[in-house]
Amino acid sequence: MIERITTAGVFLSEGKVLVAKRPHGGALSGKWEFPGGKNRWGESAGDTLRREWREELDADVETGEELLSFDFVNKDVLYHLVCLRIFVSGGVDTVFHTSVAMVDGKELALLDMGGSDDRIRKFLIDGKYV
Repeated sequence: MIERITTAGVFLSEGKVLVAKRPHGGALSGKWEFPGGKNRWGESAGDTLRREWREELDADVETGEELLSFDFVNKDVLYHLVCLRIFVSGGVDTVFHTSVAMVDGKELALLDMGGSDDRIRKFLIDGKYV
């Protein structure tokens, strides 16, 4: 089985978390996510998040502590997901996503998310981050 490392970045501020809505027509079409992406060869998880947030949200970020990590399988690929807390310098823009929002725990619980993002959501709500 092929193995890949993937990342998710969690930006928390004043009891809210940033989520972004994926465009229609692609993978996880129209679902909300914690932005991130797949590592390129030789990248650290922090490198990947800095690159992905720049490409997808036109945002400069710094990475903080690892919040959680877990494995999942999708289309015969074993993914090792690393979720880091991030800090945004400046604003964000919808370069790739159709919407970006800061939501509290109650709003987060209602969003349509994919499996790995759902697991991160549960961690954030159960841990009272939001």
